[in-house]
Amino acid sequence: MATERLSMRKTREILRLKWLERRSHREAARSLGVSAGVVGETLRRAKLAALDWAQVEALSETALEARLYPSEAADRDRPLPNCEWIHTERRRPGVTLALLHLEYLERHPNGYRYTQFCEAYRRWLAGRRLTMRQVHRAGEKLFVDYAGQKPHLTDPHTGELRDVELFVAALGASNYTYAEATLSQKLPDWIGSHVRAFAFLGGVPTALVPDQLKSGVTQPCRYEPGPQRTYAEMARHYGAVILPARPAAPRDKAKVEVAVQVAERWILARLRNQVFFTLPEINERIAELNDDLNARKMRLYGASRRELFDQLDRPALKPLPAERFVYGEWSFARVHLDYHIQVEHHFYSVPFRLFRERVEARLTATTLEVFHGGERVASHPRSFARGRHTTDPNHMPVAHREHLEWSPARFIHWAAALGPNIRTLVEAILADRPHPEMGYRACLGILQMKHRYGPERLDAACARALHIRARSSRSVASILKAGLDRQPLPEPASTPASLPLFHENVRGGDYYNDPSEKPPC
Repeated sequence: MATERLSMRKTREILRLKWLERRSHREAARSLGVSAGVVGETLRRAKLAALDWAQVEALSETALEARLYPSEAADRDRPLPNCEWIHTERRRPGVTLALLHLEYLERHPNGYRYTQFCEAYRRWLAGRRLTMRQVHRAGEKLFVDYAGQKPHLTDPHTGELRDVELFVAALGASNYTYAEATLSQKLPDWIGSHVRAFAFLGGVPTALVPDQLKSGVTQPCRYEPGPQRTYAEMARHYGAVILPARPAAPRDKAKVEVAVQVAERWILARLRNQVFFTLPEINERIAELNDDLNARKMRLYGASRRELFDQLDRPALKPLPAERFVYGEWSFARVHLDYHIQVEHHFYSVPFRLFRERVEARLTATTLEVFHGGERVASHPRSFARGRHTTDPNHMPVAHREHLEWSPARFIHWAAALGPNIRTLVEAILADRPHPEMGYRACLGILQMKHRYGPERLDAACARALHIRARSSRSVASILKAGLDRQPLPEPASTPASLPLFHENVRGGDYYNDPSEKPPC
């Protein structure tokens, strides 16, 4: 090649400058635009070949190259590796270039060494179209995307057409394809399509390669995209990793780009004259066409997608987990003063020690979970009652928990254990209030006085309070403070004598009548 002849010309010129002109390494390198190391390496090879200037001048470029680089000259007679075979075999799980090189040497003992073997394969790849640069190993990647063309449903009453989405997933090694219609590209539909795709495949690939749509990636970036929280959680559940394609880089997901194109041609195009009223109805037909698509033989591979899937991808897929992923949405919340957080217009309790802390909430169709610092701190059944509260007593402070456990019967029981008059006063206080809970504080205040005055004095004070019809803890406290509980109760007053009906000081009703208004006799 021209570059090789130029190299030999430079080699010859290096030897001339050194042997005839007696130039230094730096001067020769600067003259030819090479490094001083190249000059030194050329002289070393010439000495190993036992050449002098007269021999160099007499040799042709090909002969000079053979003398200076004998191993490379011998390489021309070695059999080249079959790069198509290498490219196909690399898709099998566990197959590496090192293994393929060993198998190549078994057939050609005088073949290329490992470095030149790999270089020959890379040069072959460079001469192919760019999409061939990706090596898709069996069971490694599942490429997912939505089709640009949309199927549609028909309203049975109005005949109006409603566009829906077509989700497409394709395995890298076998091109095995899954397609389904969904109402939208929103997160619940996005996650649900993945779960159904894994069930269709009967296993889980190592990696998921989505486009950087909002349902999959919350922080689009060429270098470090941030997967959406629920999407990442689903991937962890199935033991997969998410490798988003670069923005505006369709070559990163060429497999699904082609799969989408094929699905549009062999699925959507065949639905164009059919009418569907519901999503299950259209998905039933899509499933039939999808099976037909996977059974079609591909001319490039000489086999169908299903045959390649059974041969390559199916054995390499990881098994499905015991349970399906349960969809849940994540959100942040601040713990309120009453140690509750608000999620979807309902209030759920968390441990009171997290007051004012920022927590994460995961809401599923049946459950609400609360996390703080990566640790689950609360779990409640989901409630759809707007503005209501769901409270776990274990989340409450001790004082609040005890207050929650209060009841009229409990206060009466406590009072009866101290004395009959205490019980009677507590019953009177609870009965006197419009709602019993309004008397809890007064009853509690009375019961607490036993610690300072003792049950006997407290019972006597309650008896006096009942006598004077007092219904507050302050009245009982005043009696005890003044020592009135130690004094006997006053005798009840006697019944007053009845007044006479006629007396000189008793005026009759007629006294207040105006004589001028009396009727005539």
